[in-house]
Amino acid sequence: MLYSQYPDSDYHLAVWQMDETLDQLKELVSPALWDEAGQRFAAPHRRREWLTVRLLLSHMLGEEKRIAYLPSGKPYLADTPLHIGISHTKGFAAVILASRPVAVDIEQYGPKVCRVASRFMHSAEKAYPWKGDETWSLLLHWSAKETLFKAMDVEEVDFKEHLRIRPFLPQEEGCISACEYKTEQKRHFAVRYLLRPDFVLTYIVD
Repeated sequence: MLYSQYPDSDYHLAVWQMDETLDQLKELVSPALWDEAGQRFAAPHRRREWLTVRLLLSHMLGEEKRIAYLPSGKPYLADTPLHIGISHTKGFAAVILASRPVAVDIEQYGPKVCRVASRFMHSAEKAYPWKGDETWSLLLHWSAKETLFKAMDVEEVDFKEHLRIRPFLPQEEGCISACEYKTEQKRHFAVRYLLRPDFVLTYIVD
């Protein structure tokens, strides 16, 4: 089912809650997409993710479009000038479209991020809690850095040393100021975010 859409003049962002069975998905996509998913993936959950992303894209554009990939793994649409960003996590898939470069990441809420925070949180970063729970802020830091990594499209990025999130107070929706220290440009980014009961979502419209 389509969970929510967030259309804007600059972009179109949508999230799909993946609660369909494979049999239900088979009825919702074209035979060509169904066959391709079976050829690409043996694992049922990978087939669901792949099919759901394409189903979501077809809802956003009104027709099926083929997603291609650069050697780096970055997705693109070969037959339209729109830029695309894709992400999925347990139970959810997200797609963003825009006329400019984009990136998106979605993360299911869970405590695992607290156990690995030291691997990606720099000493200059601070995780202020949201509604008394630090987990949300840590997830936002992780997700924002995933989105930064996708937007940069370069190799060998250390999330702790090369990506920096400036301190902020989490809200239900907002914008995070971030900077990368991997390249000579040391680019600054505005990372927008959404907090929902089951997930954190971050995205960049460059």
